Amino acid sequence: MSVPFAPAGLDERAERVLALMLEGQARLVAALEAMEDEAARDATAFEAMEDEAARDATAFEAMEDEAARDAPPLGAMAAPAAGEAASGARAGRFGTRVWTRAEGGGGQARVIEDGLVFERGGVNVSAVRGERVPESLAAQHPGVEGRAWFATGISLVLHPRNPHVSAFHANFRYFAVAGGAGRGEPGDDGVWWFGGGADLTPAYPVADDVRHFHATLAAWCGRHPQADHAAWKAACDDYFTVRHRGEMRGVGGVFFDELTPPHAPNHRFESDLACVRDGIATLLPAYAPLVARRRRTPYGERERRWLALRRGRYVEFNLVYDRGTRFGLQTGGHVEAILMSLPPVAGWAFEHRPDPGTPEADALTCYRPRDWLAERDPAAGPEAAAPWRTA
Repeated sequence: MSVPFAPAGLDERAERVLALMLEGQARLVAALEAMEDEAARDATAFEAMEDEAARDATAFEAMEDEAARDAPPLGAMAAPAAGEAASGARAGRFGTRVWTRAEGGGGQARVIEDGLVFERGGVNVSAVRGERVPESLAAQHPGVEGRAWFATGISLVLHPRNPHVSAFHANFRYFAVAGGAGRGEPGDDGVWWFGGGADLTPAYPVADDVRHFHATLAAWCGRHPQADHAAWKAACDDYFTVRHRGEMRGVGGVFFDELTPPHAPNHRFESDLACVRDGIATLLPAYAPLVARRRRTPYGERERRWLALRRGRYVEFNLVYDRGTRFGLQTGGHVEAILMSLPPVAGWAFEHRPDPGTPEADALTCYRPRDWLAERDPAAGPEAAAPWRTA
């Protein structure tokens, strides 16, 4: 397997997982750049209409001036230069940064900044190894202390520009720990497991959007017997709670540390890999329709201020509680790639409380555990989500 940052000597399982992560990264980046292209086309078309309206207004004003001053003929008016109508709005693109680490392995960061849709975001893949399991990992998986380890994963974080478009995070990861305390003792092949999840962070939650997100994740879980949607949703609500604030950072999703525990009877690599592959394929159907619905919603300074405050909660969670951030920093990962998860602009205000009855006050009622699917109006019937195509 020819991957510049991959550690040498990967076994067949590790190579297959890393290949899946890289394939997922390529597909996600292509789809997200397609959203940027669509936004650029919208911006150009809108500005062309504005320019046409401005030319019409100028023509009518010129007629008034001609009548008042006996002005030159209308045809003598200067016309806009060719290409003047378009502002040159440019679709955002994901840059590529490959990094390596001295202890073995590295990663590929695909990052977008200052896009039309996504103010900041990234789709990162890493594959790293070490001689001793990091503290953050050992704390969650007793019995692996002191062993050699390998980890690979994909991480997606998106911070849209429009406050009405939800921020989105997802990651899938694979860990393998050497057997025999890293000594390669006969009969002990070590342990491996998958983890992952996805969660939605809207500044202005819309019930239909949140239900669509949860329904799409529930449908994915329903296709795999080892997936427990109810347990994973509860784990997500708990994990993504900003405990010193007493609120969730968003509206949840799913989260699991071990897809199947290493010593469980149903611990099977092929079935777990299939579940993770399907999970990565589910990310766009869960999120892309929400972007399409909300990215044209008008907003102003008030909405941007509220977005900054909600992003502040996001920053607090990631820097204080997030285990992935700690794992990356403890293992000597690329700092910029690790902190790619943070928004470009965030804000804080002393004891800020939105006025009752405002959209911001309504939003706060959503940042707590809720059974969004049970709250669906029975008369509305099942939601039908159109499949998202990248081509």
